[in-house]
Formats: sequence, structure tokens, C-alpha cells
Amino acid sequence: MFYRPGENHGLAANPFNQLVIPRPIGWISTVSEEGHVNLAPYSFFNAVAYVPPQVMFSTSGPRRQGGSKDSLANIRATGEFVVNLATWPLREAVNASSIAAPPEVDEFEVAGLTKAPARLVRPPYVAESPVHLECRLTQVVELVTPDLARHPNTVCFGEVVGIDIDDRVVRDGRVDAVALDAIARLGYDEYTRAVDVFAMTRPDWPS
Repeated sequence: MFYRPGENHGLAANPFNQLVIPRPIGWISTVSEEGHVNLAPYSFFNAVAYVPPQVMFSTSGPRRQGGSKDSLANIRATGEFVVNLATWPLREAVNASSIAAPPEVDEFEVAGLTKAPARLVRPPYVAESPVHLECRLTQVVELVTPDLARHPNTVCFGEVVGIDIDDRVVRDGRVDAVALDAIARLGYDEYTRAVDVFAMTRPDWPS
């Protein structure tokens, strides 16, 4: 089949987000200028650079009155956020934190999670998560959209200034991907789990 985005594809659901898979989940914690804590998962998320380490996540959908979605609004105001690793044991809490709650609602409480202080930034860690990336905002990019009011597409980039790893997932000097038991987003209401790992060595061009 072939279709142009925006036209009828003839399927029961939009296939696009089921085609770029799996996507890591950026479980983003932030704090507003007033001190309200926010926690939300984003499936348009990834690492984008090594030196210095940098990550990005993007938001889409209607803006809240007076500003953008809570995570982005908080980051614009404070310049800081934390990425918490979304894992299989925390899958229900990840989903619970996706609720479209008012800015003053604390999703940590909604999801039954514990806050832990970060070292270098204000937003707290999800204490139950094994990995935390402390980030400072570097750039916000507004992507092309046909309707900014109804369908804004905004990408937030941050430099990772601190990395916290649970010692229990470090084996023989390496982070054990299976021990992390991370989950990733597919499309629709589907997710996957990183439990099957294989290795391939990048080939060298003959000299």
C-alpha cells in the first residue's frame, strides 16, 4: 500500500507511529517556577550526541492555556529536566504518569512514585528507576506544522550534565541492558521490552 500523510490510508488506525519502532521512552521530570513537580513520558525521545552527551524529546498536540505542555513550559522557565529510565517493573507507573492532569497535579503522587533529589538540577528523580540523566536545556526548536494552534510540534534539546546509574545493573564494568529491563514504545497502545540482546562488531574497511 501507499498513501500520503493527511489523506485516507484505509486502515483502522494511523500506521505511522507503528513503523518507526521501537522508540525509547523519555520519562521526563520537571519543576515549574512555582515549585510544581511534573512527570510525563514521551515516545519521541532519543540520545543525539556523545560529546557532550545530549538528548532530545518532542511534544505535539494542543498547547495549554497560557503556554505549552507542562514539561516544556517548565523547561523553558527553569532550563532543567531529568530523564528517568522507563522499565518493565515501572510500566504501569509510566502509563499512569501520562494522564493529562492540570499543571498543579503531581504525577509522582498519581503514579505512586517516590521522589529522590538530583545532584545538579532541581527536578527530582523517580527513585524507583535505575537510571537518571540530569539535563540542562540547550535549544528549543519549533518544527513545521500546518496549524500551530492545534498541532504544534516542538523539539527540546538538553545537555546531560549528570548521570546516575544503579550499581545493581553494572556487570563487569558495563551496564547490563537485560538487567535494565527497559520498555520502549511501539504504535497504538503497544509497547515492547528489551530482554533479547545480541552483539555485532562493526567491520573495518580493509587497509
